[in-house]
Amino acid sequence: MELIPISPRLHLLDYSIGQAYLWQDEEELTLVDAGWAGTADGTAAAIRSAGLDPARLRRIVLTHCHLDHVGSARELADRYGAEVVAHRLDAPVIRGEAPVPEPDLLDWEVPLYAHGLTVPEAPPTRVDREVEDGEELGFGDGAVALHTPGHTPGSLAVHLPRHGVLFTGDTVATVRGVTFGVFHVDRPLAMESMRRLAELEPSVLCCGHGAPVTTDTAARLTAAAAATTAT
Repeated sequence: MELIPISPRLHLLDYSIGQAYLWQDEEELTLVDAGWAGTADGTAAAIRSAGLDPARLRRIVLTHCHLDHVGSARELADRYGAEVVAHRLDAPVIRGEAPVPEPDLLDWEVPLYAHGLTVPEAPPTRVDREVEDGEELGFGDGAVALHTPGHTPGSLAVHLPRHGVLFTGDTVATVRGVTFGVFHVDRPLAMESMRRLAELEPSVLCCGHGAPVTTDTAARLTAAAAATTAT
């Protein structure tokens, strides 16, 4: 695994199934999502390979409760003393107190979802801070948590307005262009969340699956949201 630069302060970690993002402030590092269980060592090594110290990891923001996003959060948080942040509605699932909500799958999503189930089970993980819509997160010169329900009840996006960066979790995907994500618990609600995200007009789009988008970003997200609404 390697740390792939997106901008001087933003890097991508690709876990083959799912991905995470590392944001660098002057004295702190923030991880948005944490990869699946068993990847903590690879994550730490990737951070070091970029000349950064994983001991500076201050917080891990989890966009939602799925295994490929929360799997290594516990090990990384315990190892480096990082704060784990999630939305109130997904926090019980992340802690192991409630089951992962079942998605409302379309026929063509069924085999894809079955393939995703090969990801290792995530251990119960503490959530140190439960956030609501609009709360500032303490990094990135004013990062804001946005409640984007639909993919899961407690899905979060993270917006860095001063940098034009938007982390969408799995509400949006960029596997084949900018598109609506898959495996949603409530598809109409997820569509509404995607429309809300498009209104932010980001210049950098970071999704849970697919390459970051850094050119014509706002227009591409707006067009994808409009196309999704029409289907």
